[in-house]
Amino acid sequence: MATVSFRDATRVYPGSEHPAVNKLNLEIGDGEFMVLVGPSGCGKSTSLRMLAGLEEVNAGNIFIGDRDVTDLPPKDRDIAMVFQNYALYPHMTVADNMGFALKMQNVPKAEREQRVMEAAKLLGLESFLSRKPKALSGGQRQRVAMGRAIVRHPSVFLMDEPLSNLDAKLRVSTRTQIAALQSRLGVTTVYVTHDQVEAMTMGDRVAVMKDGVLQQVDSPLNLYDSPNNLFVAGFIGSPAMNLITGRATADGVQVGDYVVPVRREVLAKAKGETDLTLGIRPEHFTTGEDGQGIGVDVAVVEELGADSYLYGTLAGLAEDEKLTATQIVARLESRHPLTKRDTVRLQPDYDRMHVFSNATGDRLT
Repeated sequence: MATVSFRDATRVYPGSEHPAVNKLNLEIGDGEFMVLVGPSGCGKSTSLRMLAGLEEVNAGNIFIGDRDVTDLPPKDRDIAMVFQNYALYPHMTVADNMGFALKMQNVPKAEREQRVMEAAKLLGLESFLSRKPKALSGGQRQRVAMGRAIVRHPSVFLMDEPLSNLDAKLRVSTRTQIAALQSRLGVTTVYVTHDQVEAMTMGDRVAVMKDGVLQQVDSPLNLYDSPNNLFVAGFIGSPAMNLITGRATADGVQVGDYVVPVRREVLAKAKGETDLTLGIRPEHFTTGEDGQGIGVDVAVVEELGADSYLYGTLAGLAEDEKLTATQIVARLESRHPLTKRDTVRLQPDYDRMHVFSNATGDRLT
């Protein structure tokens, strides 16, 4: 096992003006499950491939433990990678696929078979060892790819969106298996995904990237509760955080006909900005009374039994304006007899509400 350190690691592809990964600084602890997450093109897979030795590092350094591996070939880095497409040899059996890397390392046959069987038991693959990949389901192939990595006893596991080819139900069950397996093995793991739900449920910590730049790295709960900026706030959480822009006033932020109270010291940090953005999670709304709260015209109410989701837009907008207006989502704990075209007042939980600068995107609260 080992720590992993990115120190100002930069990758610029030939012919590109902007770095795919720009001065990445990230420390990953021994035995930690670190998830890199972000939209397509944010640099998360490139970062993983830099660590694997599959992409050149144009500036900065990468360390595994105390070793500077920046210029080492992949075979000398003591890593094992699980790819998105599994990369299994179709003409080999499951056992041969899992043991192939050990064979290339001239590991004795008896030890090779023992390590393959240990991994197969761990992954529930004992009865599939004589099959070829074409006779396996997607989930089973994914487990074979995991087994091939496990038998090598690497210092670091690297996983590049290994669940993206599975159906939704299998993806949910497999992600819990991977998280439990990593916890049992205790091997440092770097996992790449574009699915923020995967990131939130699997990682010890999550690193959010955008345009090649690390935006924030923290525990899943801290990312959810305290996003550093508008991008992280809008990316983490499902449904996403409501980001509502309003006009700054002496007492708060005016949204429609309602002024949402904001502390004076927070408003002072805005340094004269005329518009600010409020960040409110759907579950941090309650229905307001006596005209208190943000007026919302209801578009859809989803009844889920224990609670319901209300979708709407700011009250008073014309029908053509509603098509491009920011959607507001509220999770209401009790059932409300609301229907389409009703107007309701939604009152934020002021202690859990965030205020963001429109100029910088940074959180002011």
